[in-house]
Order: sequence, then C-alpha cells, then structure tokens
Amino acid sequence: MTFLLDHDSPDDLAYSLHALGHQCIYLRNILPRTASDLEILELAHQKKYIVITCNYDDFLALGKSKPHCGIIILKRRETRASERSALVHLLDRLGESSIVDNINFA
Repeated sequence: MTFLLDHDSPDDLAYSLHALGHQCIYLRNILPRTASDLEILELAHQKKYIVITCNYDDFLALGKSKPHCGIIILKRRETRASERSALVHLLDRLGESSIVDNINFA
C-alpha cells in the first residue's frame, strides 16, 4: 500500500511503514501547504494513496461524503512510539482489505 502522510502526521510513521514494506509519500513533497483537505483527498483518490492524518473533524466528514481509497485518522498520544505502535497494530489487525476504501482510527 502507498500512504500519504498529511502535514500533521508525524514523519517518523514512515519508518514503521517502510519496515512493513509500504511506501510513504509526504504531502509537503507533492502539494503546497495551502492545499485544502478536499484537494488532498482528491489527489490521494486519484493516485490510490491511503491518507494518514490527525485531522479528525475535516477528514471524517470528507471521507463520508467524497470518494477515497482509505483514510486512517491517527489519534495523538503521549509519545511518537505509541502512535507508531497504534498504526502498526491497526495494519496487523485489519489487513489491507479492511484498510482500503474505509475510514479507520489508530
């Protein structure tokens, strides 16, 4: 799977995702910081990227009304290690078929 890390997602998530054999794209490398959440979701859908974001309110609403290839909303935790662990646990528990085209929380 290819993941698009939103501006608010910790960069170090990429280390865990790469270790699991996934690709990661940093949003800042493909769209300007001023891009709207809708533009982000549309690009991700077009490229078949799964969005990882901490932006619960906006992406949950967009994900319910707009097409997407998958959204993972990462809950902020006390440590980055806890955030990485939650993401890896989600991927292990659900697998690709439950991640793609769904909204999940890690």
